Amino acid sequence: MILTLIIAFFSLIALMVIHEFGHFIIAKKFGVKVEEFGIGYPPRLFGKKFGETIYSVNLIPLGAFVRIYGEEGGLDDYRSFSNLAIWKRALIVVGGVVAFWIASIIIFSVVFAIGADLPIGDETVAGVTNAKVKVIYVSKGSPADVAGLQTGDTIKQIGNSAATEPVEKISDFQNFISQNLGKEVTVSLDRKGASINTTLTPRQSPPEGEGAIGIGLERIGTLFQKYSWYQAPIQGVVYTWQTTVNGVVGLYQVFANLFSGKGVPSGAELAGPLGITVFLARAVDYGVGFFLYFIGTISVFIAIFNLFPIPALDGGKLVFLFLEKVMKKPVPVKIEQNITVIFFLILISLSIFVTIRFDIPRFSEFLRSSLQR
Repeated sequence: MILTLIIAFFSLIALMVIHEFGHFIIAKKFGVKVEEFGIGYPPRLFGKKFGETIYSVNLIPLGAFVRIYGEEGGLDDYRSFSNLAIWKRALIVVGGVVAFWIASIIIFSVVFAIGADLPIGDETVAGVTNAKVKVIYVSKGSPADVAGLQTGDTIKQIGNSAATEPVEKISDFQNFISQNLGKEVTVSLDRKGASINTTLTPRQSPPEGEGAIGIGLERIGTLFQKYSWYQAPIQGVVYTWQTTVNGVVGLYQVFANLFSGKGVPSGAELAGPLGITVFLARAVDYGVGFFLYFIGTISVFIAIFNLFPIPALDGGKLVFLFLEKVMKKPVPVKIEQNITVIFFLILISLSIFVTIRFDIPRFSEFLRSSLQR
């Protein structure tokens, strides 16, 4: 449990570092002085200066940052950000967003190179093959635990003395169990290619939160087929584009529903940094392929979000640059800073609300289910 949380947490940090590196590398390309490249947020734990840039590790591990000389404006120096042509400043801003997409392309290319199974639920999903119902956790001391079921087992059939039925969906298994409470049933499993038969008796009065036999199930299907090393990058580009389009459409539907008073669409879930970490930690259980798929998808969605025309995001910085282009002069530094701070506080407040309202319950449930395994 601790290891999966650590992996998930540092994967998010890695995305933030990649994002800031996008700003960093283009700023360097245009000759702008980069004062500091930091992992985490101050106060600084330690740092080392190479050339003119300090590379630091900081105490608050919630992201990364790049401190670019003259980024806040008001400096008439050929090495400053504010002295660059508008189009060059725009490219530096966009560089961080593009870095997310490049990361997604690389990640999805790896996924297509190794193949991946994804959780699909009981619904029919286009393009998915080899659907199967897998055990994702077993509660200690439960009938499933006593019968020898293990995480990763694939449930093939379930039966009793009267009949045996194939298990193609989670509901197939659940319905049979609910009809046979207190009665002995036989479960046929596939465990790493070996066929195993075992018996258990579903409980009529199970402990709260465990269910009749004490297991968690997920239906898995193969969406990412393996491709050769030279085809995988092409598929990575195509899938990144498809994910971006679907992400934009999905976000449009969310906001359209919110503004029309319909609320959040069914299936949409709000999550902050803690919630995303929990989702990633759960993704580890489905293997490297799905974990990478999830990271790639998150990278695309963060890229889209960063382009929102909101001060404190990259999209907001582009808005200020556009206004400068139209007005033939920059927005006064003090006004830009005040507007940015206000929106930054709003975003932080929303993040805190989502964390308290949605993420902490998710985290508590994750801990509870992990401790039961």
